[in-house]
Amino acid sequence: MSKTDVLTIDQKRLAEAWQQTLPTVLNKSDQAEVTADEHDPKSVRIHIRTAGHSMYTFDFQVTYMDSREVKVDLVDVERADQTVDERNETIQQLVEDYVRHIHECAQALKRITS
Repeated sequence: MSKTDVLTIDQKRLAEAWQQTLPTVLNKSDQAEVTADEHDPKSVRIHIRTAGHSMYTFDFQVTYMDSREVKVDLVDVERADQTVDERNETIQQLVEDYVRHIHECAQALKRITS
């Protein structure tokens, strides 16, 4: 892979594309909010609210390593506005599920990022 393979899309446009596409790969009842990362022009922040009574929220940072590959980092998990231990098995399963959906979204957005 050459060093010239870099993300060239405007960050605001990238965040808008994620905001439009991510709900199509998530569970219908989950809600997602995508914003540009103010500290890293190659990243977007994703805030996901789970459906139902669990009241979990997940925050992820998605960083483009190049125009195709993303690195997904879990930033925070909360339940009813309280930080929770993300090592809990249920939370780990949800995190894995969301990371998979985030990678699906990145695949779907390749048409605008490469």
